[in-house]
Amino acid sequence: MDMPATKPKSKLKLNELTATEIVAAINGGQTTCEAVVRACLERIEAREPAVQAWQYLDPKQAIAQAVALDKSGRRGPLAGVPFGIKDIIDTSDMPTEYGSPIYKGHQPRNEAACVALGRKAGGVLMGKTVTTEFANRFPGKTRNPFDPKRTPGGSSSGSAAAVGDCMVALAIGTQTTGSTIRPASFCGAFGYRPTYGDLRCSGVREAAGSLDTLGLIARSVEDIALYRDVLVGEQPVPVPEHAGALRVGFCRTHLWPEVETHTQALLQDAAQKLAKTGAKVSDVNLSAEFEQLVDTHLAISSFEFSRNFTYEIEHHWDKLSDALRKGRLQSGLSCTFERYRDARAFAAKCRHAFAALMNDYDVLLTAAATGEAPLGLESTGNAKPCLIWTTLHVPALTMPVFKGPHGLPVGAQIIGKHDGDRALFAAARRIYSALT
Repeated sequence: MDMPATKPKSKLKLNELTATEIVAAINGGQTTCEAVVRACLERIEAREPAVQAWQYLDPKQAIAQAVALDKSGRRGPLAGVPFGIKDIIDTSDMPTEYGSPIYKGHQPRNEAACVALGRKAGGVLMGKTVTTEFANRFPGKTRNPFDPKRTPGGSSSGSAAAVGDCMVALAIGTQTTGSTIRPASFCGAFGYRPTYGDLRCSGVREAAGSLDTLGLIARSVEDIALYRDVLVGEQPVPVPEHAGALRVGFCRTHLWPEVETHTQALLQDAAQKLAKTGAKVSDVNLSAEFEQLVDTHLAISSFEFSRNFTYEIEHHWDKLSDALRKGRLQSGLSCTFERYRDARAFAAKCRHAFAALMNDYDVLLTAAATGEAPLGLESTGNAKPCLIWTTLHVPALTMPVFKGPHGLPVGAQIIGKHDGDRALFAAARRIYSALT
C-alpha cells in the first residue's frame, strides 16, 4: 500500500503517534513493533490506576505478539499498531465478560471478525477495554482521562479513554445509540460510526441488531479511514480530497434545547468559521416527523435488546443491574411486536426522506454530545444527540475541535450520506483543518 511519507514528530513519544505515523516509522526502520508496544505499556502502567480503561491486559502477551511480528518481518496496513477491543467483542485468547458478573472469566473459543482482521493486518491486540453492562447504560469502572471525577461516556468507555489518553492508537467500540460518538467527544478523540451494515459484527454481542454497528476510535481522520479499510477487507487508500466548495448543513434538530449553551455557541461559531473559509453553510431544519425518531429508536432498541437477553432474564435476573432491569428491559418487555414493527417501518420512511434531503449537502454539522463530560460516574451522559443519526443508518464522525467551559474536550459531529463514508472523511479533514 502507499503510505503517507510521514515521519514521527520528534517531540512525541511512540505511544503518542497516530496509527499512520506508527506504520510509517516501522516500515521506515525508525522503530520496531516491540518498541511501540512497550511505550504504550509504560503509558498504561502510569495512567491505568487513574483512568481504568482496561478490563483485561497481559503485558507479556502483548509484547510476545510484537516480538513475533518483528521476527517474522511481516508487514501489513496496521504493522505494529497497538489496538484495544471493547469487552463485548469475542477474543480467542482473552476473556470476554460483556461488562457483567454473569460472564466473569468467560473465554470464547473463536474471535470476532474485527479482531481477526486487525491481527491479519499486522496490528497488536493489547487487551480488552471496559464496557458498560452489555453495552447499555450501567457504567463500568473507567474514568475520564482529563478529569477522573467525570464520566468517559459510554458504552465504549474504555476504548475512548484508552485512545484519548494515548494508551493505544486505535480501539474498537460499538454503537446502538451514541456509544462511540459520545465517549470519543468526552475523551478528546475521533470517533466514527459507519454506514449501517458496512462492518461485520460477527463475534460481537448483539444489543439491537437493527441499529448496532462497530465504532472506530482514533486520533486522526486518516487513522479512521485506514482502520475502516482494514475492517472492510480492502487495500487501504488515502483519504480523498474534497473537490469544490464544501456544502455544509448546520442541523440543530429539535433536541437543540438539550445542548448546553456553551456548546451551542461553539457550534454556531464553527459554522461561521467554515463559511469564512469558503464552505457553503446553511441551516437545515428536519421536518416534524423526525422528532418521532426518539420514540422510534426506543421501541426498536428496547424490543430487540429484551429478546436478545431472554437467557439472562430467565436465569440471572438477580445479577442484572437495577438500571438495566428498570430501563431498557422494562421498556422492551412492555413493547408489543406491532409497535416494534411500526417503528421499523417509520424508521425506513425517515431514511428515505433523509436521503432526499442530503442531495443538497455534502455533510451536516451537528452536536456530538450536549457538552463536555459531566461530573459524576453514575451516568454516561445524554446520548440523544446521536440517536437520530444512528436510527437513520448514516455515517457519523466526531472530531475533537472544541473545549468546554472547564477546558475539557467537546466534539463536533458531522453526518454523511448513506454509503458516503469516504466522502465524509474527505469533508472531515477539511473541516478539522478549518476549525483547529
